[in-house]
Amino acid sequence: MTSEFRNAAPQLKVGAMIRARRRQLQLTLQEICDAAGISVGYLSQVERDHATPSLGTLAQIARSLDVGVDYFIATPTAEDALTRQGERQKFSVDGSSIVYEQIAADFAGNVLSSVIMHIPAGYRSETVSHEGEEILYVLEGAITHRLDDEEVVISAGDSLHFRGNRPHAWWNDTGKTARVLWTGTLPVFRPRL
Repeated sequence: MTSEFRNAAPQLKVGAMIRARRRQLQLTLQEICDAAGISVGYLSQVERDHATPSLGTLAQIARSLDVGVDYFIATPTAEDALTRQGERQKFSVDGSSIVYEQIAADFAGNVLSSVIMHIPAGYRSETVSHEGEEILYVLEGAITHRLDDEEVVISAGDSLHFRGNRPHAWWNDTGKTARVLWTGTLPVFRPRL
């Protein structure tokens, strides 16, 4: 999306901001990767803006850098627990073609994060593993999801619930945008405790 959704140094790309924060903390690529559960090669590509992390991966990187995801992107603030279709603010990670709608409220003690993802045709996520659990519920269209070495097509009305520590990735091989409700215990919008 546009820079209006950015709050920290809008002229900088996400990768440059990650590298700057990592260097500020005097951490190596390996230390961040160990904490975030991603590969050094992938983080190197992200830092050079040759790859764009998904929102979940960006949240893991942010936590490993002791900042919230809003350090890299401005996320909508949830004033109350009610969101209405057509009125939700949309945002994206700089350079990514996925559009997110935040539907979960953030309050002290909450453990769930939730977004609606608009996944364009041809999009492929990176393979990740992380703490917690996830639920995917396809609202429109279809995606293919790989969990460990098993692939399954998830279509409108289907759901998948799994532990995040299992390597997983997903992609949209269809010719149209898929809408997926993602809910998980990965603290996307909360700073690291």
